Amino acid sequence: MASPSTPGRFDKYTVLLPTYNERENLPLIVWLLVKYFGESGYNYEIIVIDDGSPDGTLEMAEQLQRIYGEDKIVLRPRPTKLGLGTAYIHGIKHATGNFIFIMDADLSHHPKFIPEFIKKQKEGDYDLVSGTRYRGNGGVYGWDLRRKLISRGANFLTQVLLRPNASDLTGSFRLYKKKVLESLIERCVSKGYVFQMEIIIRARQLKYTIGEVPISFVDRVYGESKLGGTEIVSFAKGLLILFATT
Repeated sequence: MASPSTPGRFDKYTVLLPTYNERENLPLIVWLLVKYFGESGYNYEIIVIDDGSPDGTLEMAEQLQRIYGEDKIVLRPRPTKLGLGTAYIHGIKHATGNFIFIMDADLSHHPKFIPEFIKKQKEGDYDLVSGTRYRGNGGVYGWDLRRKLISRGANFLTQVLLRPNASDLTGSFRLYKKKVLESLIERCVSKGYVFQMEIIIRARQLKYTIGEVPISFVDRVYGESKLGGTEIVSFAKGLLILFATT
C-alpha cells in the first residue's frame, strides 16, 4: 500500500467541474488544477460539464483542451442548465478515475488544498473527505454579513435537526471514492444547494466514513453569485423534508 505522502500507484483522480457562465474563471481554475496535480505527481483528468453557457464558456474549454490535451481536459457539455446533481451524474458516467473531486469552477475553492484532501483520505481510507470552512484554520473571505449569516445559519439548523457529524454541510469541495459517490447520488432527491447537504446525510445513514480538511473559501473572482432568494427558500424546504424523512 502506498504511504500517505506518496501518490497511489494505481489511483486516478477525476475532477468534475460543472460550469455556467464561467468563461473568465475557467482558464485560471484549470491552470491551478494542472499545476497542483502536476507538482504532486497524481494521475488526473478534468471533466468540464457546461450547461449551455451563453458567455462562451464551452469555447474557452475547447481552447484549454487544445492546450493541455484531450486526456487531461474532457468536455461533456449539455444543451441547457439542468442542475448540479444531474451534472455530477453526467460527469461520473464519463469519469475514468477511481476517485472523484467535486469543486466550484469560480475559484472559490483553491486547488492548493487538493494534496491535503488526498493525504487525509489515505490516512483513514475515508469514503469521502469534505472541505470545511468551520473547523481548524478554515474560513470564509469576501462575503458580506448577509452571506455569512445565511451560511452559518444553514449549518446550525442542519446540525440541530439532522446531527450529521460533519462541520460543513453546505460546502461543495469534496473528494469521494467513485463507487461511494455513485451510491450516494442514486439515493439523493434534492436539487440546488440542498443537494450537497443531503449527500452528507445519506453518507451518515449508509455508515460511510467522512474525513474533513480545513479550507479557505474565497468569494468568486469573476461573475455574479448564483445564490438568491429562491435558493434560500429551496434550502429551507429541503431541510424540512430531510428532517421528516431521515
